[in-house]
Amino acid sequence: MTHTPAAAAESLDVSFTSDGISLAGTLYPPAGNQRDSPWPAVAVTGPFTGVRDQVAGTYARRLARAGFAALAFDHRGFGGSGGRRGHEDSQGKVADLRAAVSFLQSRAEVDSSRIGLLGVCLGGGYAVRAASQDPRVRAVAGVAGGYNSPAWFAAQLGPDAYRGALAAFLASYDEYIPAVAADGAEAAMAGDEPYAYYGTDRSRSQLWENRVTRGSLHSLMTFDALGAAPLLDRTPLLIVHGKADAFCSPELAAALHEQATGVKEIVWLDSSLHIDLYDTEPYLSQASDAVAGFFARSL
Repeated sequence: MTHTPAAAAESLDVSFTSDGISLAGTLYPPAGNQRDSPWPAVAVTGPFTGVRDQVAGTYARRLARAGFAALAFDHRGFGGSGGRRGHEDSQGKVADLRAAVSFLQSRAEVDSSRIGLLGVCLGGGYAVRAASQDPRVRAVAGVAGGYNSPAWFAAQLGPDAYRGALAAFLASYDEYIPAVAADGAEAAMAGDEPYAYYGTDRSRSQLWENRVTRGSLHSLMTFDALGAAPLLDRTPLLIVHGKADAFCSPELAAALHEQATGVKEIVWLDSSLHIDLYDTEPYLSQASDAVAGFFARSL
């Protein structure tokens, strides 16, 4: 299988603020400006530690080629944005998505009534939570999404182990650890698979840093994305997920789909790795085509 980047569309560097923090983004107009303005638009949020010229940018370019204005941006603390470096702030990331919607609505070339959210990996959970809280979001999609559930984590680990992990993260909250590491060394995303993407030229970006706080892991383990499912109401939902995924549970993806209200779709791909949906064909095209078709129907 090959790792195929999407062809770059004409783009514009942009910035906007969230809670007074400056966020850096890239706005991709529809390729060739093929749509008459105003355009439907999608804000894209990517994986844990990811920056806008990695996975989020790949999917944003694909959406632009399909006729949407697409915004890929760096969340607070990451890439070119302000905020505490390398610290995962779950509620802050949801606020950043609200700010992204506001930014898109402020653009004269964007149809303010046709804005969607796309989240990949951990961004899938943030996109769903943000959509459940923001009626301006007309549709939401998650690809290989991390639909975190503290109750599920506690059930998998056992209550004592879960609370013990939280206590350990709190005790060393401000310390930094590598985001990925080779040869089984300690990392926030441990193992060979995350290193195969972030630790190699496959995802090379001058914006990306290989460090996060231990407090970031407390944030991840306590963030409830699954609980947003019944709150989506009239917001259409698409889930695209690999049948095998060691990092973002297919069980939680199925649970989110089952518990979501309103219009919902789920697409299962025959991939074997979580990162297959980042950049590996045919899964990248299968996922991005499903997302583009969903937003064409929903926005």
